[in-house]
Amino acid sequence: MKEQRKYIPFTKEMKKEYKILVPNMLPRHFKLIIEVLKSYGYDLELLETEGQEIIETGLKYVHNDTCYPAILVIGQFITALKSGKYDPKKTALILFQTGGGCRASNYIFLLRKALERAGYSYVPVISFNLGGLEKHPGFKLTVPILHRIFYAIMYGDMLLTLVNECKPYELNQGQSERLADELTVMLAEKMQSEGISFKKVKENCRILLDEFSKIPLKKTPKVKVGVVGEIYVKYSPLGNNNLEKFLVDEGAEVVVPGLLDFFMYCVVSQISDYKLYGIGRIKYPVMKFVFNFLLKQQKEIIALMRDNSNFTPPTPITHTMELIRGYIGFGTKMGEGWLLPAEMLELNDSGVHNIVCTQPFGCLPNHICGKGMMKPLKDKNPDMNIVAIDYDAGATKVNQENRIKLMLANAREKLDEEQGTAPQKQAPEKIFEKI
Repeated sequence: MKEQRKYIPFTKEMKKEYKILVPNMLPRHFKLIIEVLKSYGYDLELLETEGQEIIETGLKYVHNDTCYPAILVIGQFITALKSGKYDPKKTALILFQTGGGCRASNYIFLLRKALERAGYSYVPVISFNLGGLEKHPGFKLTVPILHRIFYAIMYGDMLLTLVNECKPYELNQGQSERLADELTVMLAEKMQSEGISFKKVKENCRILLDEFSKIPLKKTPKVKVGVVGEIYVKYSPLGNNNLEKFLVDEGAEVVVPGLLDFFMYCVVSQISDYKLYGIGRIKYPVMKFVFNFLLKQQKEIIALMRDNSNFTPPTPITHTMELIRGYIGFGTKMGEGWLLPAEMLELNDSGVHNIVCTQPFGCLPNHICGKGMMKPLKDKNPDMNIVAIDYDAGATKVNQENRIKLMLANAREKLDEEQGTAPQKQAPEKIFEKI
């Protein structure tokens, strides 16, 4: 009989006195999710640390051929434990697992091995998963908790969209981010006091739309740039060297698909398993119900944004799925799978033709479904301007930014032509006359 890996369970006693550290991926979303869990008695803290020390610590305890996000997450955890800010004897770590075949499932074992090497083998690591991969008596995801987390993701996606649409055009620099911070606190309080009600969620979303509509903006033609890729480097400022800030500083408007689409993609993958291979007969009707439930509420939020604001609503996942048909099958679900090229087509379909595909070192699914799909996508959609950017411990920020600047230069030239503001090209004889 195969020996099972041992791990330290997070007990009910630990829940009363342990602080749980959370790795940073989506600051706005995770702050809301943390508030949901705090209301159920958990003491969590989001790690927002940055710097070279995190990379060096990760490389010290993880093999340098490992996926770059694993190096960053583990480096951030161990740096925090060594900082003196926390009592390691009263600290736990939490890691999100989707149950797939790559990073999201295997990091937890890498983390535990790294903790052992660093002298923290006694620190419990909680697996945050929906597939029953591990059980922790002191940490249970109930239906009400998951329901609230789903709404936290909805709020986070809307804040992500509103900030990105306002930030490049705001007259008072930093106003969008400050407003988002204030509204995050407001939403966290409402999520604790209002219970589980989609009617209240829609009312709160209307408040978000109204508040952001008040921000004074100066709309000028700007290049729109979509960001897709492996989920960690796509969203995490630590993982992508503050890509969104760089793009805004370069005069672009950033468009990032929301986190809800990834969760719906995971549900579609479960449905596809049954349709393609007959796997998960019992789960199939449950997954269909969950998908239809999520889709219905996604469409209501889209209608709310469309009817009550000038902001761009997200694309229904069903339309995104139609766009990818003929390119790649729904059985391709390792990592970001079919969703990655589908999001590129979704962005292009919505008028965002310039796309940065973020790729971490060591992520084979991303290189296949991201970089590998670029040629067939561009063959059928010649207006797509895609650049793949690799992120790893050895990649220089200057090299990454220079490649993005080249893409932006081409995009601006095309935008100037469309706006009729491109400089007139002189005939060769006129040029020689000036020499």
